[in-house]
Amino acid sequence: MKGYWQRPKETEAAFIERDGKRFLRTGDMEMYDEEGYFFIVDRLKRMINAGGFKVWPSEVESTLYKHPAIQEACVIGVPDPRRGETTKAFVVLREEERGKEVTPEEIIEWAKAQMAAYKYPRIVEFTNALPKSGTGKILWRELQEQEQQKGARTG
Repeated sequence: MKGYWQRPKETEAAFIERDGKRFLRTGDMEMYDEEGYFFIVDRLKRMINAGGFKVWPSEVESTLYKHPAIQEACVIGVPDPRRGETTKAFVVLREEERGKEVTPEEIIEWAKAQMAAYKYPRIVEFTNALPKSGTGKILWRELQEQEQQKGARTG
């Protein structure tokens, strides 16, 4: 790829030069294991800046999936007057847990005990389903846009 069609500013921002070579910055966050295998674990654009601390939604989601009542979870950043941004989790409960005594507060308290104080979701919203692509990938951007629209209406 040489750049974005007729978008020189975006092209400039998307590339980095090292040792005289030009590289495309995809925004993917990866890790590699002791055997040298690389794994894409998140996107840079998804990072939540909570009071100066970096929170990676995929890490919070992975922890939430360990809760016995949670079937699916999607974590996004939402505006927070004190922290700048905070974590919000959209949660789909397992079928057998729906209608029981599971509350957002209980999920938050559980999460608080499972992860660092700056990471756990401050807001939990139950939903019947998460938006997904045709391949089943959770469309976190749709949830992010919905929250931004809510903020624009109430702000």
